[in-house]
Amino acid sequence: MNTAEPRWFRRRGELARDGWESVVDASLPGWQHTGLRIAELAPGERLALPAAGEERLVVPLSGSVDVAVDDGDARDIVSLAGRASVFSGPSDVLYVSSTAGVEIAATGDGTVRVAVASSPTTDVLPTRRIGAEETPVELRGGGAASRQVHNFGTPDALDAARFIVCEVITPAGNWSSYPPHKHDEHVEGTESRLEEIYYFESAPTADAATDVDADAAFGVFSTYSSPAGDIDINAMVRTGDIALVPFGYHGPAVAAPGYDLYYLNVMAGPDAERAWRITDDPRHAWVRNDWAAQGVDARLPYPTEGT
Repeated sequence: MNTAEPRWFRRRGELARDGWESVVDASLPGWQHTGLRIAELAPGERLALPAAGEERLVVPLSGSVDVAVDDGDARDIVSLAGRASVFSGPSDVLYVSSTAGVEIAATGDGTVRVAVASSPTTDVLPTRRIGAEETPVELRGGGAASRQVHNFGTPDALDAARFIVCEVITPAGNWSSYPPHKHDEHVEGTESRLEEIYYFESAPTADAATDVDADAAFGVFSTYSSPAGDIDINAMVRTGDIALVPFGYHGPAVAAPGYDLYYLNVMAGPDAERAWRITDDPRHAWVRNDWAAQGVDARLPYPTEGT
């Protein structure tokens, strides 16, 4: 049974607007530092975003796109070689300057899914393509808490103004965003204030029977209260669902047996330093101590496949 608060958990399509499947931005009450748009584009279909004083990161979820970047009088076309799915390894991504508008066009013969992460800023940094081969791939955790992280938009990989963006792939039956942790107060050198978006996809494992209903694939996600505020999300999550975490302990995100789980994270906050610093729920922090002895799940890293 789901007990997710409607304000902070949205099913696929509930935030549809202007041709986008989902739009998260400051028009949502209580939300101000991060944004996310999700679209599904037919071959040749296009969606445009004018310059709006926000940095953006274009992330193909499945399929490939061409991105026209309009910055002043200049227009550049950047091709992003995507992937068959979010479970097929990293994709090319594009960081777009806060002074530029974009037009995203699906390429190839199939339907394309694309995400655009954003954060408002007055800083101006150059547009930059990050190739799939440049993306740092991290294997995090151990045992049943093993997961794979693509760190294309983290401080060590990308010079951005405000946001931190990455994606996490959790093998069937495993736990991620674990132990539950928070980043909702400023503690110098220990914890930073970051609101966070989780965008989910789920799919049957690669060795599943061909007659499995892919639309039934699911995981589970939880967020609960901290001293910073009251929140309650306990939900089955499927492809296209979005959880908003303004505060509180969040995790775990659990991949159900038989189904792999993916999520895209977008984080930003009011602190001057762009840093991901977290505090574990002290009741559960001890589980990290066992990971080294357990080793990383042998299913990781996921094999990289073409589109």
